Amino acid sequence: MTTHQIDELIARIKELEEEMEVEFQKKREDFLSVIDKKRLRLSEEVAAQQRRFKKGVVRYLIEARLLNILTAPLIYSGFPIFMLLDLFLFLYQGICFPVYGIPKARRSDYLVFDRGDLPYLNAIEKFNCFYCSYANGLAAYFREIAARTEQYWCPIKHARRILAAHDRYPKFFEYGDGESYRKGLERLRKEYEK
Repeated sequence: MTTHQIDELIARIKELEEEMEVEFQKKREDFLSVIDKKRLRLSEEVAAQQRRFKKGVVRYLIEARLLNILTAPLIYSGFPIFMLLDLFLFLYQGICFPVYGIPKARRSDYLVFDRGDLPYLNAIEKFNCFYCSYANGLAAYFREIAARTEQYWCPIKHARRILAAHDRYPKFFEYGDGESYRKGLERLRKEYEK
């Protein structure tokens, strides 16, 4: 398969992803109607309907599996580690990226905390959603910062197939293609738009 064919496949995949996002947006619009300070909110009618699915905290705890309750402290113990990683990423990107001319990844594009507005979640479920949003958003933010760093320092594909490569990876140079690497490295170091 040629590089041109691979580029065509990547373009088709992006088109399909955009098409899928349009369909997801249509589905969201069925439930959303009010935009308030950059936050989407459920319409009052839908919110009132959804409140009837809310399970109280006491009932939630009574019905929870004992092992879920016993393992929760271990899960939540990751929170300080995530906060330290968040601080590290802030410093790393703030100090290093300007030196290399790499545009910074916007944290707010990756960390989204909107599920706390859902009327059918109780306080524990809202905290769980906050925690998962933070952990997964931070992981995506970290991945983007690492991908931009890799694009600058070592934009070479691996010899073996890797699972779940980041979005920048397809632009990288083929393993063993030293000529393309030397000729195109400076150009690729400037191509950070997705």
